[in-house]
Amino acid sequence: MLTHTLALLAVVLYLAAAGGLARPLLSGGKPLNRLSLGLAGIAVLLHAGILLGMHRGALDLHFFAALSLVAFVVSLLTLLVNLSRPVAALGVIVFPLTALLVVVDSFLAPPTLPMPMDWQIKLHVTVALIAFGVLSIAAVLAILLAVQEWALRHRQFGPWLRALPPLTLTETLLFRLISAGFVLLSLTLLTGVLFVDNLFGQHLVHKTVLSIVAWLVFGVLLYGRWRHGWRGTRAVNLTLIGMAVLALAFFGSKFVLEMILHRLP
Repeated sequence: MLTHTLALLAVVLYLAAAGGLARPLLSGGKPLNRLSLGLAGIAVLLHAGILLGMHRGALDLHFFAALSLVAFVVSLLTLLVNLSRPVAALGVIVFPLTALLVVVDSFLAPPTLPMPMDWQIKLHVTVALIAFGVLSIAAVLAILLAVQEWALRHRQFGPWLRALPPLTLTETLLFRLISAGFVLLSLTLLTGVLFVDNLFGQHLVHKTVLSIVAWLVFGVLLYGRWRHGWRGTRAVNLTLIGMAVLALAFFGSKFVLEMILHRLP
């Protein structure tokens, strides 16, 4: 099947891109950023074709399809971030995870049919996916920031640390992404209020409440950064807490309904 062939090729390219980006992190060798990002770009295009082919060109929000779709968005955003602020370690983490989710969605997940949606719901879902993707990259950067700070405190100056961008650049990019993600998450909540019927109804109440909680966590973090200069461990912890809550909002009920109760929404 053509889709399976594209999936295998995308997986190989994602992993090759991650390997090229990991080279300076592991050995201090010459970076292969341009080649690696080119391979990742082709993988992202193939991934888009896989999603269109497998899910009939529609937004399929069943559990594994949604995971693959989110991985596609995160990988695409990782490429865009690297075009302006090269952070090779982002791809080292993101691209292998995306490859794994492509394998699961293409070869292991049961077939599903996309549910029909009005354009208003598609707009709401699209904004939500982009918000989740931006904040996911922020969470990865928060982990990298924590690792950098730990290594500096313990004087662990390996080649992988020297290959990472300066700490101040990582922190600046982190808060820019959180700011953008916060705006997009605000738009997600707004479009939900405007377009989603019975937002606090069955199967939606926990998503709504958890999304609001995540929005508050990121809002508090941005306020603390602006008013009190929060950074370091506090910023990392709040970023990861906010992202964990948001992940529960996006995928918590889907996992319970589809994987445990075996009920399709």
